[in-house]
Amino acid sequence: MITENIAELVNYGIAAGLVNETDKVYTINILLELFGLDDYEEPQSQTVIDNPAAFDLEGLLKQMLDYAVEKGMLPDDSIVYRDLFDTKIMGLLVPRPSEVIAAFQKLYDEKGAKAATDWYYTFSQNTDYIRRYRIARDRKWKAETAYGEMDITINLSKPEKDPKAIAAAKNAKQSGYPKCQLCMENEGYAGRVNHPARQNHRIIPVTIQGNKWGFQYSPYVYYNEHCIVFNSQHIPMKIEHDTFVKLFNFVEQFPHYFVGSNADLPIVGGSILSHDHFQGGNYDFAMAKAPVEREFAVKGFEDISAGIVKWPMSVIRLSHEDYNRIIELADVILAKWRGYTDETAFIFAETDGEPHNTITPIARKRGGKYELDLVLRNNITTQEHPLGVYHPHAELHHIKKENIGLIEVMGLAVLPSRLKSELEQLADAILAKEDIRKNEVLEKHADWVDAFLPAYDNVSKDNVMDIIQKEVGIVFGKVLEHAGVYKRDDAGREAFQRFIDSI
Repeated sequence: MITENIAELVNYGIAAGLVNETDKVYTINILLELFGLDDYEEPQSQTVIDNPAAFDLEGLLKQMLDYAVEKGMLPDDSIVYRDLFDTKIMGLLVPRPSEVIAAFQKLYDEKGAKAATDWYYTFSQNTDYIRRYRIARDRKWKAETAYGEMDITINLSKPEKDPKAIAAAKNAKQSGYPKCQLCMENEGYAGRVNHPARQNHRIIPVTIQGNKWGFQYSPYVYYNEHCIVFNSQHIPMKIEHDTFVKLFNFVEQFPHYFVGSNADLPIVGGSILSHDHFQGGNYDFAMAKAPVEREFAVKGFEDISAGIVKWPMSVIRLSHEDYNRIIELADVILAKWRGYTDETAFIFAETDGEPHNTITPIARKRGGKYELDLVLRNNITTQEHPLGVYHPHAELHHIKKENIGLIEVMGLAVLPSRLKSELEQLADAILAKEDIRKNEVLEKHADWVDAFLPAYDNVSKDNVMDIIQKEVGIVFGKVLEHAGVYKRDDAGREAFQRFIDSI
């Protein structure tokens, strides 16, 4: 059976463009070596693979992994060790980095940026670096809110570690290589129990502000072509003049992609702050679609279209044909915000020497103009709100407790995997008219259900999940309102205007 699996995998590799037909025998042999086999006979009948994207790669790899477990090739039959081993298998089908880079560059030069990224995105899925079958399990829906249609996802594609793997990781020798999961050194790395394998991973080098950066896709794609652009050096994130330059450097090279940066302070950072990087992709978020509701002009920058965006968070949008002009004004706004205090609005630039104000910037090209959205952030905490004043408050933690990073800021809720089961149980409990407060798992949702359920006259098996999903979207809108430094009321608008006036 294993030799048939190897034959089928090599056929998949050829169909997916990972393996050249002339390399077939070579690839079979290195797979035989991996499985400790010294004999092979070509199967009489073989699967014809017309569409690699529709091929059951997960099922094939499972059979190969089962064989490896049976032969004692894995330390333990767990998701962590299986992921390490199947990545090793797939790594034997993936061309060397130089070949991948050459193919990408050829497409970029001859057909343009979109053709190159289209190919690279498909390639990253065909190599199983992006596991299509796991992404398909994520729960996704759209929710209508006062700020437009937002995206909601319950992420299920990140495998949860089992207790044995956690114990093994704790006891494993600590390594500083690679320094983090965003470092260039991950390309081709075998991985370990506390670091994912990356033999099937290939990075495209890009030049940003004259320096070497890397371009890759996220293995957990939260949205279409979710990419990561990262510094070749392991240096901390920082929001400054150079950040704006780097963002537009990337957009200039890939004008069909937006790109943004998480903020550079804890709580509002929501990301790996130790490695300078951006996130981007080919997707229109609700925030990008949101209109400017109040325009303003800044003295000396009257040629730049500027305004406050109709969004639950506090967003300034700048637009101009020349992104260098946008950067000049963004520098002014950032400098002003870093040192800005308005006690009546509970905005403090710093307390006891600890800075609180920063910005989440997002750049894009729309039509013939460049745009930069500047989301004002503040990470101050209080006894009442120990996780952050401008962070989801405690009454929303039953749905979202984690930091609000770049992706959430733009209107995509990335919710914890626990909610899949909880929302399903909640639907059953509502239909059965159970006392949710007596359920240990669901009682945290009780106040929420009590608040929204009376608004619905007819709740049935056919519509209960639609109702719950709609209400989750409403909660996410409130999450973003909590994260906004200026509230969507008269006092908030007046306070926002005071900051605009100060510019």
